[in-house]
Order: sequence, then structure tokens, then C-alpha cells
Amino acid sequence: MCAEVTHAQRGLRGESAVLQHTEEKAATVGGRWLVGAAGVLAGATAMVDTALAEETPAPKAVEFSVSYTADVIGAVNGGVTQRGRFVDNLDLIADIDLDRAAGWRGATLHIDVLNNSGGAPNDDVGTLQGVDNIEVTRQRLRLFEAWLEQEWGEASLRVGLYDLNSEFYSNDAAGLLMAPAFGIGSEIAATGPNGPSIFPSTALAVRFQRGFDNDAYVRAAALNANAGVLGDPDGVDWSFDNGALLIAEAGVEGARKVAAGVWRYTERQDDIRDPEQERAQGAYVLFEQPLNDPDGARATTAFLRAGVSDGETTPFESGWQAGVLVERVFAGRPESVFSIGVNQGVISDGHRRNEIDAGVPMAKAEFQIEATYADEIAPHVTLQPDVQWVHNPGGDRSASDALILGLRLSIEL
Repeated sequence: MCAEVTHAQRGLRGESAVLQHTEEKAATVGGRWLVGAAGVLAGATAMVDTALAEETPAPKAVEFSVSYTADVIGAVNGGVTQRGRFVDNLDLIADIDLDRAAGWRGATLHIDVLNNSGGAPNDDVGTLQGVDNIEVTRQRLRLFEAWLEQEWGEASLRVGLYDLNSEFYSNDAAGLLMAPAFGIGSEIAATGPNGPSIFPSTALAVRFQRGFDNDAYVRAAALNANAGVLGDPDGVDWSFDNGALLIAEAGVEGARKVAAGVWRYTERQDDIRDPEQERAQGAYVLFEQPLNDPDGARATTAFLRAGVSDGETTPFESGWQAGVLVERVFAGRPESVFSIGVNQGVISDGHRRNEIDAGVPMAKAEFQIEATYADEIAPHVTLQPDVQWVHNPGGDRSASDALILGLRLSIEL
């Protein structure tokens, strides 16, 4: 019995050994299969990552952009003369990431060159505030901006030739409209010995900005009061003999924008009425609010701005602008945009009295309405018809209201 039991046990042990060997072999084969599958998956993931990397190239050290804008615009009723004028603007921009280019962490160099040509359509309309934001008094090639920016976290400093309207007194929702008053308030645009540091001639400046976690920001700048760049008759003014324009703005800029700013010249400016000098200064407020889903169809944003000045050194004592911007107007036209805006430039007492003395029956303000639509007609090419109506052009109550039609062609590369 014992022998039989021993033999039986050996038989069972043999069968167990066979089963164990079979299981180990299966486990080995399964492990190899899993390892192989993991290798295939890793290879596929690497291929996807490579494809995505090819679709999204790394940022370049130098980014170039070119934009060309050409307008045909003129009064078809009222104004001084009914005829169309051609004006254009060529903008060449280079942004250099100095960290990538030279290892200078947090530094950026920005260079912007303009070339303007064409006529002066506002001479035919006779408004105080203008009708075309690319019209210039001197048609020429200019170095518009050339500044260096250094960032430290949420803070940054810019130094060089700088357009104050690129960051101060600016609403993105007003950017489609062509009338100059929607770019920056006329009560500051008409100040300074040669105009402030805005299109088409900037000035040497220092700008500081600090952002905060709740979308709040503060920024301040000191700019040469005498604007001038390479390409202007006197070039860049390095002397600061006319003092500086100081400007500061604070606000919240997230889904909505609410901001307020103040500005003042350090040197007194000529009084437009009396043979003396006055302190040129002013303030402004901005408001911008989405009215529906910003990413949806017909995304609509409203804007409102108002500004005041001393009223002694400029033809305007105050002004305001309001309007709406509608993006993706048509579902099948993702680049279709419509905007309508109204503005009023309130004329200063000094300017009114000067004109009244010259025999002009002056109104209190010049009022303007503009409606425009833009759409991409080909890749990088946009066509934009525009219509404006000006009440009391030039502030002259005896002048016929002016109806202006325009057509803008824009190419962005």
C-alpha cells in the first residue's frame, strides 16, 4: 500500500510539474506579448507626438509680419468737395525674442516701419476729427516704433520710440472703425507742439506696466512732448526741450474692460486763444462689455469712452465715443465682422471764439456716425466697405452735413 501510495504520489507530482511548466510557459509568452504590445503603443505615441510637433512649430526667435491697407474714400454729399481720394499704409513689423536670439531672458525688441502715400480726404470733407485713420499730413517712409521691453514676471518696462495709443486710451472693440476719433480721443490727439506720440509719428518714451492675478493692471509712461521719428523732417528729438507728456492708466481687463486714465504735460503749452501758456492736462474713462457668448456666432461687444481736457490748449474740451462690434456675423463666414459707432467732439470755447471772430457760425460740437462691414474675400485679404455721416463738419453750423463713403482693402501676411 505504501509503495502504491508512493507511486501514486509520484504520478500526481509529475502531473503537477507538467502543469507548472505549462503555466510558466504561458506566462512567459503572455509577458512577451504584453511587452511587444507596449512597444508598439510607445512607438505609435512617439509618431503622434512627432506629427503634432511638426504641426505646431516652436516659436521663432524673429517674427515678421507685413500688412498693407489701401482706402478709397470721399464725400458723396455735403462737405467741401465731392470726390474720392486714395490713401494707403504699408506696415512692416519685426518682433525679436532676445531670449531665443541672444540668451537675454525676458527681453523683446520691437521694430515697426511705416510707409504712407496718397491724398488728404479730410481736406474735401472739412471735419475737425478726420474721417480716415491712415491719412497723414506728410506722405513718407518712417520708423514708427523701435522699443525694447524687459519683463519680470507680471511687470514689464519698455524704452524707445513708442505709440502710446497701442496701450493707453484704447478699445479693441472700436478697432474696426475707420474714423480717427475711435482710435484715441480727439481732446488728447490734438495736443502737444507736434501732436502726442501716436500714429504716424511717435516719441522717445519709457513705459512701466504691472499686472495682477485678478486681471487688474496699472501702466504709466513718460514720453517726449515733441513727437518725431526717423523720416520726419527733424528726425528724433533727443533734447526734451519741450518737456514730457506723462500718462497713467489703471483698470481691469478680462472678459470686460473697465479703465481710467490721466495725462499731463510737464511744460505749459500755448493757449489757442490768448497770448499766454496754460497747463495741458486731461482724463478719460473706458468701458468694454461682451453682450453674449464671445466665442459664439454674432458675438457682440459694446464699448463706451469719454475724455475731458483743460480746454485751453486744444480745440476740444471733451469728447465721447460709443458703439458695438459684431463678430462672425454670418455662420458660413467666420471672418465676417460688423461695427457701428457714434462719436462727438465737444469744441472748446477758445476755438469757437476764434472761429466766430473769423465769421464762422460755430456749433458746440461735431457729431459723427460710422457703420462698416469687413470680410475675408481670399486668404489674408479683407474687403471693408464703410459709410460715415458728419453733422456740423468743422463745427460749422452753416456747413452741410457730410455723407462719406469708403472702401478699404487690407492684406495681412
